[in-house]
Amino acid sequence: MPIDGRASGQGRVFQTGGDQYIEEHHHHYGDGTGSLLAPQPVGARPPRGASVPDSVRVPLVGRAPGILRDRADLMERLRAAVTGPGGDVHVLHGLGGCGKTAVAHALFTEAVRDHGRVGLWVNASERISLRGGMLAVAGDRGATTGELAAAASGQRAAADLVWHYLDHSAQRWLLVLDNADDPTVLEEGGWLRTSPLGTVLVTTRHATSPLWRGTGSARHPVGVLPEADAAQVLCDLAPDAGTVESAQKVARRLGCLPLALTLAGSHLSHQLLESWSMDEYDRKLSEDSTALVDRGAAGTGSGQSRHLVGRTWQLSLDALAGQSLPEATTLLRLLSCWAADPVPLSVLMPVARGEVNFGHLDPPLAADRVEPALRGLLDHSLIGMVEADGRRCVEAHGVLLDSVAAGVPDAQRAALAEVAGRLLEAALPPDEAVPTGTPTGWELFAPHISRLLRTAPGEQPVGLAVRITRLMRHAGNHPGALKQARYAAGTAERCLGREHPVFLAARDAEAWALHYLAHFSDAEAVHRQTLAARERILGPDHPETLRSHLGLALSLNLVGRNEEAVRSFRSAVDGQRRVLGADAAETLFSRVSTLEPLSQLGRSREFDEAAQVIEDCAQLLPPDHLTTVLAHHCYGEGLRVLGRYAEAESVARRTLADRTRLQGPEHPLTLAVLSLTARVARGLGKYGEAIATLQELIERREQVLGSEHLFVIENREWLAEWQAEAQAQP
Repeated sequence: MPIDGRASGQGRVFQTGGDQYIEEHHHHYGDGTGSLLAPQPVGARPPRGASVPDSVRVPLVGRAPGILRDRADLMERLRAAVTGPGGDVHVLHGLGGCGKTAVAHALFTEAVRDHGRVGLWVNASERISLRGGMLAVAGDRGATTGELAAAASGQRAAADLVWHYLDHSAQRWLLVLDNADDPTVLEEGGWLRTSPLGTVLVTTRHATSPLWRGTGSARHPVGVLPEADAAQVLCDLAPDAGTVESAQKVARRLGCLPLALTLAGSHLSHQLLESWSMDEYDRKLSEDSTALVDRGAAGTGSGQSRHLVGRTWQLSLDALAGQSLPEATTLLRLLSCWAADPVPLSVLMPVARGEVNFGHLDPPLAADRVEPALRGLLDHSLIGMVEADGRRCVEAHGVLLDSVAAGVPDAQRAALAEVAGRLLEAALPPDEAVPTGTPTGWELFAPHISRLLRTAPGEQPVGLAVRITRLMRHAGNHPGALKQARYAAGTAERCLGREHPVFLAARDAEAWALHYLAHFSDAEAVHRQTLAARERILGPDHPETLRSHLGLALSLNLVGRNEEAVRSFRSAVDGQRRVLGADAAETLFSRVSTLEPLSQLGRSREFDEAAQVIEDCAQLLPPDHLTTVLAHHCYGEGLRVLGRYAEAESVARRTLADRTRLQGPEHPLTLAVLSLTARVARGLGKYGEAIATLQELIERREQVLGSEHLFVIENREWLAEWQAEAQAQP
C-alpha cells in the first residue's frame, strides 16, 4: 500500500511497487564549481542516438596536406599562443575551402608532437556532433561514466561538466572546435570558454559573429594562397603531371583556392585510364570546372559536401536560409552572373531602391531584403569587402561563382542574366559617340560584361560589350578595345546573325580600334563593309550609317586617298546636318575631321574656310569639350602640313596643354600632339628643341604602345634623320 514520506535537505524519497532497480548518481566538485551542486535547469534533451566521435585525440578530417604552404606568419602567431600561458581563444575565419582546417591540423600536430600538449579535436558543425565531442573531451580529461551519462541525458549541465575537467586537467591542452560555421551552436550552450590550462582554436566561415567579440577572441582571416605556393601544392600532390609553370596556370584558373588545388592534385595523381598533364587539365577546366575539380574527391577518400567545391558553399546558403535569409541565395546567384572581380556596391542600389524587380525569382529578393542578404553573405565569408578605384566593392571567389552559376535552375538563368545586364547598363558612363572627356569608372565593369557575354550571349550583353569597347577607345586603351570588339562581333554573329544592328555596331567598334592602332588598310576594309551593310539594313540617313561614312573617311585619309576622304567627310557632314542638326556634337566632329585632308591636298583657301568650325565649337559646345580640343589639334596639324609653322607653333602648344590637362600625359592623343610640337619645332629650324621633344615622345610611346609599334619605329627613323640635319647645319 502507498506510504507517505517527506524528504529534507539532500534527502530523497522513492516509492514503488514490484521489483524495481533504482540507480542514483551523486557528483561532488571542488571549490569554484558550486554551480554544479545546485539544481540545474534542464534544457532540451539531445536527440536519441546522439553520436559520440571515435576519437577526440585524432583530427577526424579529410586528407590533410603533407606540407602546409604559405601560412608561416599565421602559424607563428598560433604557435606562440599554444606555447604561451594559455587562456586564449583564436578564431580562423574565411571562405569554405580556403584551408582553415589544414592550418588547425598542422597546429594540432605540432602542439602534440613538439610541445607536449594534449590535442583535443571536436567537430562543431552542428549541435549533436559538438555535444557528443565535448562530452568525449570531458571523458578524456577524467569525467566518470556516471557523470557523462547524466550530462548526456540532460540531468547535468553538459558544458559546465566539460569545462570543469578542462580547468582541472593534469596536462596542458589545445582544443580545436572545427567547422563552427554557425556560432549560435557554441553560444546557446555556453560551450566556448577560456581556461588557463589551454588554448582554444575555432575554425569558421562566420567572420563577424558577436560571440567572437564577446569572448575576446583573436581573429585571423585565412584566404587563398599566393600563386607560387598554390602551384607548389599541385606539384606536391602530382609531381609528375607537369612543370611549375604549368601548375601556375592551373592554380590561376582555380583562383589559388586550397580545396580546389587539393582536389585537382588528387585527380592528377590518381588517374588510371587517363593520364592528363597539368596543361591538359587546364584545358579541360574551361569546359566544366566545378564538375572536373570535384572528380578529384575520389582520390581523397571523402565525398562530404564540405570537401566538394560544387557543394561546400551550399552549406553556408542553407545556414542562411535557416536564419530566415533565403534571399542570400538569389543575391549570390546574381553575383555569379558576373566575374570574380570587384563589383561596386552602387551596382546593387537599383535593386535596394526597388527599381529592379526580383519578385519573379525563387527565392524572391525584395528591396528591403538586399541589405540583410548582403550582410549574410559577408558574415559567412561567401563574399568579401574590398576597395577598388576608390569605390566600395564586394568580391567573390571565381570557383565559388562558377559552382553557384552551375547550380542555378534552368528556369531562372535567362531572368538573372537579363537583370544582371540591366544593372551593368545603368552603372556605365553615358554612351557618347563624341565624348565630352576621358571616361572614368568603366574599368571595373569590363570583366563583368565579358563574363556575361560569355555565359549568356545575346543582344543585351553584346550591346554592353560594344559600349565598353567605345569607352576603352576614348580612354586610349586601343588594344583592349580591339580585343573586346572582335569578341563581341564573333558572339553577335553566332547568336544574332550578320544582319543584326548590334553585330554591325560591334564591327564598327572593331574598325575604329584598328584605326587608332594604325592598321589603316584593315580599318578601311571593315568600315567599308559596315557602311554598305548599314545603308542596306538601316538606311542611308540613319545616324549609325552616317557614322560609318565618317569612319571610312578617316581611314581613307590615312591611307593617302585624300580626295575620296573629302567626299566621304562631306557625305557624313551633309547627312548629319540634315538628320542631327548643324549644332550637334557629331556634326561638328565630322567638320573638324575634314581639316586634315584639305591641308594634305594643299587647298589652303578651303582649309581656312573650314577652320570656322573652331569658333563654332567654342560657341556651341561646353567648355573643354574634346571636339573643341580636336579642332585646335587638326588646325595646328593642317598649318604644319601647309608649311605655316609660325602660326602652328602657338596652336600646338595650346593643344598639348589642353590634352595633357584633360586626358593625361600618356594618352595616345596627347602623344600625337607632342609629335606635332616636335615637327613644328623642326620646321622652324629649332633642332635642339625638336630632337629633345622627339626623344621624349619615343620614350613615352614605347611605354604606352610598345617598342614595335608603327609610330615608334617611324619616330626612331625621324630621330636619325633630324640628328643628321642638325649636324649639317652651319
